[in-house]
Amino acid sequence: MRWALVKVAVAVTTMVVVAFAVPLGLVIKEMARDRAFSNAEREAAAIAPALSITTARDELERVVAAAGSDDGIAVHIPAGEGTKAVDIGRRRATGKDIATTRRLGRASTADVAGGSTLLQPTALGSGAIAVVEVYVPDAAMTNGVGTAWAVLAGVGVALVVGSVAVADRLGVRMVRPARRLVEGAHELGEGKLGARVPEEGPTELRLAAVAFNSMADQVVQLLANERELAADLSHRLRTPLTVLRLNAASLGDGPAAEQTRAAVAQLEREVDTIIRTAREAKPQTAAAGPGAGCDAAEVVRERMAFWSALAEDEGRKWRMAGADRPVRIPVARADLAAALDALLGNVFRHTPEGTAFAVDVHNGEDAVIVLVSDAGPGIPDPAAAMARGRGSGSEGSTGLGLDIVRRLAESTGGDARIGSSVLGGTEVRIWIQLDGRAPLRRGHRGSARRRRRTAAAPAARGAAFNRPRSLP
Repeated sequence: MRWALVKVAVAVTTMVVVAFAVPLGLVIKEMARDRAFSNAEREAAAIAPALSITTARDELERVVAAAGSDDGIAVHIPAGEGTKAVDIGRRRATGKDIATTRRLGRASTADVAGGSTLLQPTALGSGAIAVVEVYVPDAAMTNGVGTAWAVLAGVGVALVVGSVAVADRLGVRMVRPARRLVEGAHELGEGKLGARVPEEGPTELRLAAVAFNSMADQVVQLLANERELAADLSHRLRTPLTVLRLNAASLGDGPAAEQTRAAVAQLEREVDTIIRTAREAKPQTAAAGPGAGCDAAEVVRERMAFWSALAEDEGRKWRMAGADRPVRIPVARADLAAALDALLGNVFRHTPEGTAFAVDVHNGEDAVIVLVSDAGPGIPDPAAAMARGRGSGSEGSTGLGLDIVRRLAESTGGDARIGSSVLGGTEVRIWIQLDGRAPLRRGHRGSARRRRRTAAAPAARGAAFNRPRSLP
């Protein structure tokens, strides 16, 4: 906006200067020419009284010399009865121009080398017409024109510079509040909820600042209400969790009892984490540092150890691949565990008993892919299932589990998608970017080739479901 105002000011001022300076410069040039010819007419008029008295060469030469012009005045007297033509001074005009002036009887001008001449007719006592020729050089006709034009150019430049300065100051007055508004929007988007904009500047920008500050206040209030609501809802889970913990304590010994108690303890920790996070005054918006993250393979082995016991009880065959070596990802351990639990919980909740499932980890140069697939009936509308809160259409589905998975992948610059697995059911792919770049798009050819190579590995191992495999 600032440079636009400066450009407009330069354009308008330049047009005004040109509109006035060019005609004024031409007028000055014409005035200089008129001044030069006026001086020539005065010099010619000084010779006229002498011509009316005498036509003697000696007398006329003294008069011409007394006029003070150096080789600039000439007198042409025509021949008469018994007299010859007399030419005093240097003749520059042609004989035709001189004859025309005698015939017309009025002053005229003629162009000659280096300037012009003024031809002034004068009547002699004999009735003949003499012509006084006054030479006007080009320098006399342009005397002072260059200086006047330089002054006009300087005035024009000063006007343009002044208009630029004024427009720049006006632009700063308008741009500064706009920049503050942009900076405030960026700060608010980065999670700095205390960002506010000074309500100053032009009327429109003041109104925009007022609207922004009001919006920021509403955002802070809404976030506070949301945190309180999340904390209250999470706190309500403590009572049924306490009952579950007491019941689990009375189950006695055994693998199933230990796993149940471990699950209840983990659920209590998750609820406590949710309450503490919801109560925090400042949202966490900073990116994870270089040392942050977890070992995806270790988390997959840990969660599969938990779900494998339930799989054996329901007669489900399962497989785990790619988790035999460390795979570092920029995701918190608790977040990846929650995403895996959400996906595996959906397998057990929405597929019949005995349905096989698998978890594959593929480690690439710039991304890590976690595939959770099953041999169930599949999801009729994957797009609707990925939408927050819409679920898969099955009873008891809220869609929040898949939303947890999607947000985890998008936090790294990746994405989460639902497709058909090689087992005949559903496959959920979690694409975790390692370099934090923008999410990969379907139209990117290089990304598509990498996906095809990555997705080809599970197909080659589809026959591995003939028997369950133990943990590595």
